[in-house]
Amino acid sequence: MNILICCMLLIGCKKDNPSPPGQVALISPTKNSECSPVDSSTGNTNSVQFEWQASSNTDSYKVQIENLNTGVTQTMTTASLSVVVPVTKGTPFSWAVISENTKVTETTMSEKWFFFSPGSESSHTPFPAEVLSPNGPKAFIDDNGEVTLNWQGSDIDGDIEGYDIYYSTTNPPNLFESKAANETSTKAAAITNTDYFWKIITKDSKGNTSDTGVLAFKAI
Repeated sequence: MNILICCMLLIGCKKDNPSPPGQVALISPTKNSECSPVDSSTGNTNSVQFEWQASSNTDSYKVQIENLNTGVTQTMTTASLSVVVPVTKGTPFSWAVISENTKVTETTMSEKWFFFSPGSESSHTPFPAEVLSPNGPKAFIDDNGEVTLNWQGSDIDGDIEGYDIYYSTTNPPNLFESKAANETSTKAAAITNTDYFWKIITKDSKGNTSDTGVLAFKAI
């Protein structure tokens, strides 16, 4: 009887662990596009509406909008599924939404999308290359003693001319090789348990460039 009572008490006291928030699906501005401002009449800024779908187990959303020219990030928190934010004209940006829940400390970030805020420019800087792999802190060495670097480029003008790949065990990394616009993968020699640094510079026909910033991984 005592065992039965203890079991009943344990069951009665048991509480479900709260679930972490789900991942937001972004809607607009659409990925790798020139956005359509809701208002462009104010000086050097466009008022842009950011929209996303609701995520599960979420109390609020933290919107992060980064100016890719300056590296400055605007952040705002809302319980709504959209916000209107002024952003500089003629400038590339990235944006993402972080789902938050007051019951847990864990948060969940959406994908990061690039967009361009229109201005009076005659050409657009290419968006930073989207790194596909390695996309984590580790990369596997193949049977030939190499790791594979994969990326994807995007430019509103569609005039990407090529990529400069920087790769080495030093930070900042050294120029490794250059690739044509239709080449978005390369193999690089690596040694087990060694840290590597790499980045991609995207170049277009007008002389515009963009930079992924330095990425790092350990070869295993």
